[in-house]
Amino acid sequence: MTKTLLFALTAVAPLAFAAQAWAADEAIATAADEPATVEELVINPGVTFRDRSDTAAPVLVYDQEYFQRFEPVSAGDAMKRVPSVTFLSDVLESDGARLRGLDPAYTQILINGEQVPGANADRSFFVDRIPAELVERIEIVRSPSANRSGDAVAGALNIVMRDAYSLDGGYIRGGAAYYDDGKWAGSGGLVWGGQVGPGRLLIGLGVQGRRSPKEKLSKRYDAPKGTLLNIEDQTDVRDGTDYSFNASYEVNIGTSELELGAFFVRTDRLQDEDSIEYEDGIRDNAHLTLVNDNDLDILTDNYALRGRYAFDMLGGRTKVKLGYAAIIDDQFEFEDEWEYQRDGIPFPEDDRFTRDTAKTDLEDTEWTGELSHEQDFGLVGFEFGVQYKSKNRDLRILEYRARTTIPNAPAPRPTLPGPLVLTSDGNVGIEETRLDPYLMFSGKNDFMRWEGGVRFETTRTTITDDSFVVGEDPIPADQRVTERETGILLPSLNARFNVTDSGRINVSLARTVRRPNFDQVQPLTLVEEFGDDDFRGNPDLEPETAWGVDLGYEQRLGSKGVFGVNVFYRDVTDLIEVINTQEEGSGGAGTFLYSVANVGDGKVWGIEFDLSTPLGFMGLDDTGVFLNYSWLDSEITDFVGDRKFNSQSDYVFNVGVIQDLPTWNAAFGITYRKQGDALSRVELEEVKTSYGGDLEIFVEKRFGKNLVIRLTGQNLLDSSKDENFDKFASRANQLARDYDDGEYEIETERAGPVFQIVARYAF
Repeated sequence: MTKTLLFALTAVAPLAFAAQAWAADEAIATAADEPATVEELVINPGVTFRDRSDTAAPVLVYDQEYFQRFEPVSAGDAMKRVPSVTFLSDVLESDGARLRGLDPAYTQILINGEQVPGANADRSFFVDRIPAELVERIEIVRSPSANRSGDAVAGALNIVMRDAYSLDGGYIRGGAAYYDDGKWAGSGGLVWGGQVGPGRLLIGLGVQGRRSPKEKLSKRYDAPKGTLLNIEDQTDVRDGTDYSFNASYEVNIGTSELELGAFFVRTDRLQDEDSIEYEDGIRDNAHLTLVNDNDLDILTDNYALRGRYAFDMLGGRTKVKLGYAAIIDDQFEFEDEWEYQRDGIPFPEDDRFTRDTAKTDLEDTEWTGELSHEQDFGLVGFEFGVQYKSKNRDLRILEYRARTTIPNAPAPRPTLPGPLVLTSDGNVGIEETRLDPYLMFSGKNDFMRWEGGVRFETTRTTITDDSFVVGEDPIPADQRVTERETGILLPSLNARFNVTDSGRINVSLARTVRRPNFDQVQPLTLVEEFGDDDFRGNPDLEPETAWGVDLGYEQRLGSKGVFGVNVFYRDVTDLIEVINTQEEGSGGAGTFLYSVANVGDGKVWGIEFDLSTPLGFMGLDDTGVFLNYSWLDSEITDFVGDRKFNSQSDYVFNVGVIQDLPTWNAAFGITYRKQGDALSRVELEEVKTSYGGDLEIFVEKRFGKNLVIRLTGQNLLDSSKDENFDKFASRANQLARDYDDGEYEIETERAGPVFQIVARYAF
């Protein structure tokens, strides 16, 4: 009822307010920036590059025009082209953004400057949930300010959606994409912005089909360069549709401003994985050992309602913000598996058919509020405020299993394993309340602009765990509810120095925080979570904190070009890592209970280059190039020794060229992306992940001032994802590099090219 009422209020509030505003005062203030005409944004002749922000904090700005010609499908797809953003997704996927190569939990994802809830236990948000058509620009915020949440150790990625002042007019979009498996996926959209009553309104609607067909091959050995044990052939097809809506209304009355905004995205997706294993690498029925059919049906709704009111008070400017955001994620997964031992011994030894199902229901909602006031005293500005967030996260996972005896292959595989029996009921509720006051000073002159401040983040968390595993002892009553309170002081300082008319230096110093994953603080024991070993969360975990420094230089090249270089360093304390408690596990002697703890410190550093400029100085005014390269490194000490932060890529590189052909009303462009290797080491498993290069092109033809048609090609090099797994039976074996009862696996995932044709018509 509350959600329905909120949507209704968002829909009617602009009209109601408009009537009131006309009656009260017909003198409407003019916006500082006039909206762009729709032809400028949709037809977009010429060459467009990234911009630089005028703020003291180091912010890189990439407008939609920077991405649009390559027709990205999602915000994640667009982020592949900006500096320092890596992914460890499957080929053709871009979900968990890893700024500076660090785990997604270290990257703050913002939508319109506000945090949004995600489905993941590490609090991260999958950016492929946001269709690219909603995005006006993407900002890379390398270092925080006191008036923004401090949980951004690696930095923040701000997805700014189109607002009421984004454009004047409308356009429709229609397209279709052709995939390597011979299937098509369509897309369409409508966006309109214009004057409505005393203010401006923008409405956008979109439907986007997405597919990701892949093939995988796994080879497993008894050790590196050892004997081949088995191979696995796998197909993985992810097919879905995104439905999106966004609206924004802005009105000025005198010196006051009111903004209302809403967005809704529904992802309806099916992930279908099928695999067959053969022993000794021989593909025939005599060597068939396993058949697996694994489907995951996902229905995810993301939505947010925001309101902001700004007005003059006490000689300054006061802002009030209210917001409500939610993610509702319903998933149903089934896995059918036929196992054959090839020894003629019937079940229960090994030959069996197992059906596992899991029903996951997640609802994560957040109410947010902010009250702030800015005052200008001439040489120094002053801002103070308080931000509030109330999160409620309810997660329930019901797991069922059924098993039956089967004959050896190639006898017909049964499809009815018997009645499903409940094996576990995971039922966890999390309430988290934050109250974050902050204080910030700022100033500027012709030579410099600066800001400095401090925020104090207070968090109260209550976790209620009513989970149980059939056949296991229930969670003791005194462990079902865990309460935790923390308070963290986060200072920050940002300064920008204009050293020449076209060159400037940015310096930033800030303390940031990463809170523990939700599943890490649950005192629930998970049986055989690490091989034969158990795992239990630790409710006494402290958040990780980091002191960070950024030092950068930007040079304006002509009227449009920019060159930048930035070095960064993060000193992270209270690192959260898996530990061996030395307690005996449920499997008896030789097994252990693992947990997580704050174990020490880590360091992250790197250097980032980016260049985007037209080649007018070479007489090529209609040719533009862009290039960015980030070298990334880190150091942490674990139970084996020194290593990088898990899964941090060595580098990420983007280069591209766009050629406009004004005489023909046409253009074309090409871009290439390469991401370096990433290593991960956890208890009992080590992984090396490598990606091939990704080549994309576009060709467009403009017809007058209203119509453009684009043909794009993605993944033209049939990029692969290659993973090498070192798996061990115990920590002792891992330290000794002993593969007894372990294995070495090489997995290669490939996908073919994707071709897309899109038409946009402005009106």
